[in-house]
Parts: sequence; structure tokens; C-alpha cells
Amino acid sequence: MSITIYVPRDSTALALGADRVAEQLAREAAKRGVDLHIVRNGSRGLFWLEPLIEVATPAGRVAYGPVAPNDVAGLFDAGLTDGQPHALCHGRTDDIAFLKNQERLTFARVGVTDPLSLDDYLAHEGYAGLRRALNMDGAAIVREVTDSGLRGRGGAAFPTGIKWQTVLAAAGERKYVVCNADEGDSGTFSDRMVMEDDPFMLIEGMTIAGLAVGATHGYIYVRSEYPHAIATLNAAIATALEHGYLGEDIAGSSRAFHLEVRKAAGAYVCGEETALLESLEGKRGIVRAKPPLPAVKGLFGQPTVINNVISLATVPVILARGAAFYKNYGVGRSRGTLPFQLAGNVLRGGLVEKAYGLTLRSLLHDFGGGTRNGRPIRAVQVGGPLGAWLPESQFDTVLDYEAFAAIGAALGHGGVVLCDDQVDMAGMARYAMEFCALESCGKCTPCRIGSTRGVEVIDRLVAGVERPKQEILLHDLCDTMLAGSLCAMGGMTPYPVLSALKHFPEDFGLPPAAAQPD
Repeated sequence: MSITIYVPRDSTALALGADRVAEQLAREAAKRGVDLHIVRNGSRGLFWLEPLIEVATPAGRVAYGPVAPNDVAGLFDAGLTDGQPHALCHGRTDDIAFLKNQERLTFARVGVTDPLSLDDYLAHEGYAGLRRALNMDGAAIVREVTDSGLRGRGGAAFPTGIKWQTVLAAAGERKYVVCNADEGDSGTFSDRMVMEDDPFMLIEGMTIAGLAVGATHGYIYVRSEYPHAIATLNAAIATALEHGYLGEDIAGSSRAFHLEVRKAAGAYVCGEETALLESLEGKRGIVRAKPPLPAVKGLFGQPTVINNVISLATVPVILARGAAFYKNYGVGRSRGTLPFQLAGNVLRGGLVEKAYGLTLRSLLHDFGGGTRNGRPIRAVQVGGPLGAWLPESQFDTVLDYEAFAAIGAALGHGGVVLCDDQVDMAGMARYAMEFCALESCGKCTPCRIGSTRGVEVIDRLVAGVERPKQEILLHDLCDTMLAGSLCAMGGMTPYPVLSALKHFPEDFGLPPAAAQPD
């Protein structure tokens, strides 16, 4: 009787030794005469337990982790092949609280299937959305996405259906679908997990987008630091093409869609949609002035849909199950789910897909378990390196776009970075300005010069050089960057600076009274 064991091929698991664990499992099984079938699945997103291996049993998959190569023999001795207890055993995978308490819609297959097995994908609702879309016209597909309430998951939260409608209505010789997979925010990894762990989902979502707006060609612009994602996507695209899910005749429908992967230029600013387009066209990645919007005049001057990985990867489940199903999750104008990514000084780091509406405190403690070293959480940055820093007094804020906007923050791409009570918040504010100075495309003065002056002002403020004047100057500088920058690179850099100054004035040498009330 063959025993099936799942070993992740996700980058996080690989970095922690998953390949060596898989090799040791094969060696140990051969030594013991066990007929072992090893499946390289994606990661479940429980990163503190990686490499997390699972054995298939009649009662479901049983999880063990974190497993090192020298643990393998002992696991076999304890009855690994039957899912028997062991110090590294966590019981049935589906019963692990971190997973059980999530609402996995976009990530339903991630960690469950072999990412490059089309049969696996089809057996788990794969291409059900595309099959439905092939029986609809473009306007009906756009209406379904609009009715679902899906908003851009890259950070701007713009309604996806409205963007698609603009491209559908725009006149052009050719239209394009571009996936922004240049995931450069600190503490984020959900895009990478989709590309490595469920690539057909992204391919399906982009194909549906093409059918919706009349585009016949798509590009996935992938961060250059993601070699595993690039290789996986290319392999999945080749398989989809071979089996008729891409190409000139999608599933016998006589409708066409072609897809290519492009390696990004290694610049943070290329995550901005117009700089991305410049890079895709072979130019230096600098921000374009808007209007015209990319939806009207985008790639090569043609109408272009540009969406983030998670936005496009969510489309298949919306088409498969209907707009009403997806809209049933979430609160207010924030519908559906978002994959939050816990990183930094956190006990249980990983991916948590939840419907909008839980509090930040619940995410940090119920899922994250607080800090790894047990010290109190002092500050949390939500939304990447240009996100606001939130103090403990704001941890009860609901994770929802409007609730975060009301406190001068943004959910962004869902990255959540924890810092304990030893963090230097003045240093974090300085880093934001320094990061902007390094990554600015240089096109607009507020971003290019403002960030450089910002580093200098913070240095003088911390050094105690005419502190009252420096504080006023820093506020004025941030106002200029907020109002005058051409894109979010300079426009959002003040978020971490002003929030650190407001909530942690003592780190800048200012009295607590300088902090404004929430």
C-alpha cells in the first residue's frame, strides 16, 4: 500500500530545508521498504512550522513540523505513515486553529494541491470560473466582478469592476491585461505564494479578465527576486497552453488569450502601475503623469487592465460561485477576504486569509500569538514600508479600508509587521525617508528632494538641534510630499513618519504632550 506524504516546495519551506527533508524521507522509506509517494505541495502559510509535512490518512491529512532531516527516522519509528502521535505532530491539518479559523477563498487550494498538477487544479474547482465566463459576454463578466464588490488588493482598493468597465468601453487596436506581481513591500508574500503554490489560479483569473475586456494578450510582471515564482509560472503557462486553456482557441471557444512572464527591473517604484508599464515597454521605470489613465492609454498606448496578483487570483472563485457568494463576506464597502501577512517580531508568522471585519488586535494575538520574544507589542506597521505605524491604542481598529482611512492609515497589500517595546520609532521614521530617497524614480521634486531633506530634518530633530523648528519643518515637508508627489511613492512616505511622530514623540526627544489625540 502506497503512503502519500506532502512536502512543501514553497520558497519559505525551501529556505528552511524542505528539499533535504524530502530527500531524507525518500531514503528512510527505501531503507524500511515503505512504498512512499512524495507530493511537493504549496505551503499552508504556517511559516513558524515549516517545513510542515503532511501524511494522508483515512481521517484526513496529519501535520508534523517543523521537521528537520534528522527528525525523519524518529518520525518513522513513531508511526508517521499512519499519522501517529509525535512531539512534532499537530493532529489533523484542518483542525489546526490557525487554519481552521480562517476563511480561505482565494487560498483554498494553496498548500492542498501540487501547484503544477493541472489534474489537481481541476479536481479542486479549477477552471470552473473560466468555463462559466466562456458562456458570458464581456459586459456580463464585468458586471459579475462589479457586483461582487471586489476592490484592488494591491493597496489602492479601487473597484476592480469599474476599472474593467473602462477598458471594455475604451477604443483600441489591441487591449492588454497586466498583472502587477512586483511584490516589494516589507513583510508581504501573498503574491509570491499564489505564483508558487497555485499558479493556474492566476492564469485563470487573467484569462477571464481578457475575455471580459476583449484583451488577447497578458503579461505577468514578476519581482526579479522571485526565481521560483518565475519558473513555476512559466511551467504552468506551458501546461495550460498544451491543454487548451491558453492560446488561440481557449477550451474550444474560438476565443484567444496569450500570456507571458516578464522579470521586473528590481526597482521598488516599478510596483507603481505606470512605472511598471514603462519598464514592460523596455524603458527606464519612471512614473507617468495621469491622465491619461492606463485603462484608456496603457501598455504600448493601448487600453490596459492592470491588477495586482490577489485581485486577479480572486476572480475565478467569484465567477465559479457568483458575485453574491463573494459579497457575503466582509463589512461595509470592504467585501470578500484579504490575505493578511504576519511578519516581523511575531510568534506565529504566516498567511491569514480572513473576511474584512476582524480587529487588528485579533489578528495580532489570536492568530499571530504576540511577539516571538514575549515582549509587549509597541508598534505595528500595516501596508508595507510606506504604511502608518499604529500604537496599541489603535489595535481595536477594524480591518477595513474605510476604518483605516479614518485613522490616517491604509491596509495596503495586507502586510503586517510587528515590533516590540524596544523599537526606535525615530529610526523607523528616518528609514521611511531614506527608503524613499533610495527608491524614488526622481521624476518629481517633492519625492526626490523631499525625502532627502526629510532624513536631514529627522537627524537634526533627534540630535536636539532647534527641536521646535525641526518639528514644524518636518510637518511642512510631509504636507508638501503628500499633496505634491506624482505617485504614492512620495505621497505615502509621510504616513510612517507622521504616525511615528504623533504616537511616539518621546523617541524624537519631544515631550508626550506633543502627541495629538487619536
